[in-house]
Amino acid sequence: MPSPRKPTAIHPDLESVLLDADQIRRRVKALGRALKRVYRDEEFTVVAIMNGAILFTADLLREVDNPVRLDCIRISSYGAATESRGIPKLIHGLTLDVADRHVLIVDDILDTGKTLSLLASMIGGLKPKSVRVCVLLDKEGRRQVPFEADLVGFKIPDKFVVGYGLDFAERYRNLTCIGVLRPDRQSSAAGKPG
Repeated sequence: MPSPRKPTAIHPDLESVLLDADQIRRRVKALGRALKRVYRDEEFTVVAIMNGAILFTADLLREVDNPVRLDCIRISSYGAATESRGIPKLIHGLTLDVADRHVLIVDDILDTGKTLSLLASMIGGLKPKSVRVCVLLDKEGRRQVPFEADLVGFKIPDKFVVGYGLDFAERYRNLTCIGVLRPDRQSSAAGKPG
């Protein structure tokens, strides 16, 4: 029987912890097993959406044995806001050729669906063998376009979350948990540190 664990101190800017580090770790391992089933021994190209998906992507790739090529793009619809501005903006595009290759787009969160729908369509136009999408978090209640990820870590409520790569105004990415940002921090965190 495992010994009781000391409660983890919650970051003062969080209202609550939605997912702790152990829950995230277990789910990432399960997603890695799912990727092994999907791709078997085939090579695939991972397209990670920076900056939010970097931690998730790194942990996910450690769970697969397949040959993997990695490319990172930067696309945003948030800026320093807590809600999507609506129009995804490509900041840094693909550098690898994905024609006739399996492609897995990895993102931290599926929210309105606009960013991932646009990106999947754009990559699909480059004639890959397949395009799949893996997200750590899915906020189904916020969907504005019909889009579903192929692999989902967790379905979450419509709360503004940070940690494990997710940020608000480039802060909180380094938290090991995923937590709900306190409403009073959603307006003040953009301008000054803690």
